[in-house]
Amino acid sequence: MSEPINGEQASAANGATIGFKCTSPEQVQQFHDIAVAHGGTSIEEPPGLRESNMGTLNLAYVRDPDGNKLCALYRVK
Repeated sequence: MSEPINGEQASAANGATIGFKCTSPEQVQQFHDIAVAHGGTSIEEPPGLRESNMGTLNLAYVRDPDGNKLCALYRVK
């Protein structure tokens, strides 16, 4: 477990992320757009490519209306 990056205290909706594996970069963007259209909030960087120790990833992060952190992920080949 790590410290929440927003500096607030860890809770059920802060300090944990629910992830969804996507099949394409377009699906990552669609996940983000639908989440925001239904009351979610885009967080961190805009959806797109990120370099990590797991390689190049296409990611989108949102908070749902209940405050849960959600991530859509596609591993670029």
